[in-house]
Amino acid sequence: MDILITGSVAYDYLMTFPGHFKEVILPERLASISLSFLVDSMSKQRGGIAPNIAYTMALLGERPRVMATVGEDFEEYRSWLEAKGVDTALMCVIPGVFTASFFATTDKDSAQIASFYPGAMGFAATQSLKDLMSKPDLVIVAPNAPDAMLKFPVECRELGIDYLYDPSQQVLRLEGDELARDMEGAHFLFCNDYEFGLISKKTGRSLDQTLEHVNTLVITRGKDGADLYSGTNAVHIPTVPEDEIVDPTGVGDAFRGGFLTGYSRGFDWKLCGEIGSLAAVYCLEQRGPQSHNYTREQFIERFRQHFDDGGKLDELLKP
Repeated sequence: MDILITGSVAYDYLMTFPGHFKEVILPERLASISLSFLVDSMSKQRGGIAPNIAYTMALLGERPRVMATVGEDFEEYRSWLEAKGVDTALMCVIPGVFTASFFATTDKDSAQIASFYPGAMGFAATQSLKDLMSKPDLVIVAPNAPDAMLKFPVECRELGIDYLYDPSQQVLRLEGDELARDMEGAHFLFCNDYEFGLISKKTGRSLDQTLEHVNTLVITRGKDGADLYSGTNAVHIPTVPEDEIVDPTGVGDAFRGGFLTGYSRGFDWKLCGEIGSLAAVYCLEQRGPQSHNYTREQFIERFRQHFDDGGKLDELLKP
């Protein structure tokens, strides 16, 4: 199955502050705040929702395509993705700008101060699904520049392409009528439980009403697993016990990568969700959204310690 992923591509610069922000931020001086934090560690991570999803799919034997705009500093990242099995031919370099970047400083209480530079992501809408040589089987519309997020669902409907709508962090930026329009007829709607609350509030639609407009709804619920709804059918997917919790960054993207791998192999929704659940835990146990690694044999062995696949996962071992 040809799956095309659109969405953000970014570098994450993650820093740690060995103190507490609350001890140095004075509420009565917020109008004239001027602070500099001496951090004791920094790491640069490859990130962005589109390549995060693609990375997990590639680990599981798929070769997903990513369509996105990136900066002149992207070549090392491109080499990394290609080496892992991701098709980057549609990742277009925008001259004179950097790849989108996320700068975050976290204190001892896990409070975070962050900035996001959109960079090349701001040009995402210059790409078009209408320019593709062949139609993909499924397009992932993940968080991206707002104008691109509005453009790609429209093009999917015009071209008759199934799409997964995943507004995620951009729910705050999108109006209720925009969300309702692009949910309409979506093959999948993905969100977490908090985001679904916002979507429901903005669109005025309950869970049952939402299911009248999308084919399948997947709501992730953190440590409480995930729920899959399709028509009148509902399936709960439990989490897989983790060996340790290291970093939640990218866990939702890994879940999507696992789910989509199952979908591309024709598995039922429950098995797709269970694959996503294990893929998410592998990410949770490492620092950074693309630091987890495993062979397909290792993945299947661990999967069968928690779920019954009826031998179907042997399909993942095929080229």
